[in-house]
Amino acid sequence: MKQVEWKPKHPEASQLWKFMRFVESRQPIVFNNYQELHQWSVKKSALFWQYFCDFFNIHFDTKTHCVLNDYKTMLDARWFEGATFNFAEKLLSRNDDHIALISVDEKGQRQTLTYKALRQQVANCALGLKNVGIGVGDRVAAIMPNNASTIIAMLATTSLGAIWSSCSPDFGSKALFDRFDQIDPTLLFVCDGQIYQGKTHHALEKIRQLSELMPNLKAIVVSPVIDADIKSLPKAIAWNDFLTPAASMEFVSLPFAHPVYILFSSGTTGKPKCMVHGAGGTLLQHIKELGLHTDLTPEDNLCFFTTCGWMMWNWSVSALALGATLTLYDGSPAYPNEGCLFNLIDNEKITIFGTSAKFISSVEQTQIKPRECFSLESLRLILSTGSPLLPQHYDFIYQHVKTDVQLSSISGGSDIISCFALGNPLLPVYRGELQCLGLGMSVEIFNDQGQPIKNERGELVCTKPFPSMPVFFWNDENKKQYHHAYFERFPDVWAHGDFAEITTDHGLIIFGRSDATLNPGGVRIGTAEIYRELTAIPSIIDSVVIGQDWQDDVRVILFVKLKDGITLSEELQQTIRQTIRTNASPRHVPAKIIQVADIPHTINGKTVEIAVRQAIQGEPINNLDSLANPEALEFFKNRVELSH
Repeated sequence: MKQVEWKPKHPEASQLWKFMRFVESRQPIVFNNYQELHQWSVKKSALFWQYFCDFFNIHFDTKTHCVLNDYKTMLDARWFEGATFNFAEKLLSRNDDHIALISVDEKGQRQTLTYKALRQQVANCALGLKNVGIGVGDRVAAIMPNNASTIIAMLATTSLGAIWSSCSPDFGSKALFDRFDQIDPTLLFVCDGQIYQGKTHHALEKIRQLSELMPNLKAIVVSPVIDADIKSLPKAIAWNDFLTPAASMEFVSLPFAHPVYILFSSGTTGKPKCMVHGAGGTLLQHIKELGLHTDLTPEDNLCFFTTCGWMMWNWSVSALALGATLTLYDGSPAYPNEGCLFNLIDNEKITIFGTSAKFISSVEQTQIKPRECFSLESLRLILSTGSPLLPQHYDFIYQHVKTDVQLSSISGGSDIISCFALGNPLLPVYRGELQCLGLGMSVEIFNDQGQPIKNERGELVCTKPFPSMPVFFWNDENKKQYHHAYFERFPDVWAHGDFAEITTDHGLIIFGRSDATLNPGGVRIGTAEIYRELTAIPSIIDSVVIGQDWQDDVRVILFVKLKDGITLSEELQQTIRQTIRTNASPRHVPAKIIQVADIPHTINGKTVEIAVRQAIQGEPINNLDSLANPEALEFFKNRVELSH
């Protein structure tokens, strides 16, 4: 019997419920539940997106003559042909004294901007961009913190029809160059440094090295964080000097598919892919996911703990299009203590809090019980993404954070700048499951033969086009790289690379990345199935599991990072094996368990199973700069234990 963690008290008050009734008022159809709405949205996708625009009053400067073309393959699909609009204008459609942005940093410094003030700041920044020659199609790159200045710069860039691409300030110089060199930006927004975990980190030398390798830069606009002296940095303009008083805000109207963002893949298995996302598809997907699946309204205050190098930054910024308040936090989630983000929720009356499974796990390991230390009265929804949210994480949230909160694990990626599976204000939350598949997303699970399956594990695919597919990859002639990334496994079907299962209740369980699944004895095992059991063992604070090629088969190898002062005894190994054998299966039990001093992660906090596998097999590892702690890979090389 599946465990229900949460049920909606007033589903009829949600925007999703009202949207169902809206469609019924225009069509001879009655939806008895969400699943029927979802099936209709996939079957009648063009009609769904048209009604969606009508429901949210999304109007284009030039009307479309075709919502979805008569495509031959998914890569040929074109949405809202003929429609023109400006992305920034939609995000700035509200223009009053309602609070748009609240920026808080590690030191507790707080700034606010109303929608009216935000619009003026964007106009000033846009005029500064025009004065240095930025226009339609130019790339503007950013190495910026998660604060108001970054959003101002992005909105100014896109108001002119230029393309925005950002990375976090904690990226190394090589990781930055590997990304930005490919797109040849005309202008760079940077911060002069960063304050993280109470320490000051200078950035100007890194920026200088990067700029020397990018001769086409016209200017480097420096936003002050640590008030460094920028006189020695060539082409540098101080933020306040760059902003130019503007009499009005102007927006360039552009085609629906005009590029708005360039996002990058993690780069752990090769040079990062440059995924170009269109303004229209991005806007519609984000409003759908925020407005319908998250039930975000102008009364909400959304805070997603993210950096500007993670897709969730782009996603959360779109909350402005719905007139909500966006709270931005820049700094460590554990400084000055592990409760700082829960304190932020109380102080700012945050209603929707977004984070990662890794953050939830780290709070659990500190043995803090937030519900005993904080009110959290305003909080109605917690979003989690980045990696699978394990059943034990659900237990922790409902036992130690808040009993009546909706916990929505969501899953998608930078590839689609949105989600395949999300939360739902009409449905219950089941322990360990993502609530539903997204409207308009024709998601299925395929077996290895490319056949759809239910209640079985397989490849997560999407069988029909959707608006937020990348419009193209940068420098990808004839879309060869694009096709290779998603359409090579199954002909004309988007293979996302997740190992997953659709449940009897039409929810989703994700077991890990397909390229990191294990195959002992020819049986596919998702790594999340093993991580799930390890959370019950207090001695383990981090782990990575990989498959090692061994004697014409694959054996499961588990590396564990233990709490200080604890060593991997035979007794602890037996506990680990017995826990996995009892709660998963004998096939899940690792052949070897090895203690290491650290586990490598990407800058966004994802465990890099593939890089670890490459390290133990002596294979070259690309783009170490995409890792937060690349030195940790040394613990996996030349392990004697793996030679027998």
